[in-house]
Amino acid sequence: MIAVIQRVSQAGVKVAAETIAKIERGVLALVAVEKGDGEPQAERLAERILSYRIFPDVDDRMNLSLIDAAGELLLIPQFTLAADTRKGARPSFTPAATPDEGERLFKHFLAHARSRYDRIAAGRFGANMQVALVNEGPVTFILRASPKQAI
Repeated sequence: MIAVIQRVSQAGVKVAAETIAKIERGVLALVAVEKGDGEPQAERLAERILSYRIFPDVDDRMNLSLIDAAGELLLIPQFTLAADTRKGARPSFTPAATPDEGERLFKHFLAHARSRYDRIAAGRFGANMQVALVNEGPVTFILRASPKQAI
């Protein structure tokens, strides 16, 4: 699984002009499921996002996690992150999980994250979403939990 995480001062997501989720200070995470991913990858990625130290401490060093900073988390399913962009001018989505498997694992990922932390909102899998954010810093990282890596 892949996530692009951004430290934000605010973020929100709309579907059909209706705001379905919004957060204040915290992390916006765009999340994709790849073929071969399973529950261990979903759980590992959720743990990494919650514990990744991207918030400033009293010395203005990135030493605090989302939980330490009491921030909010907005999770957005985004299968396009799993695209293969190595050649040509059009992405290939061959590496992405099927929609059914992607939705199943995103829901597992979301449930696992919520079992560890309660300040979590989410977008809607498969919907045409409009995501707005104010990136703080800017601070942006790519995190992976791959079946090829030790979990």
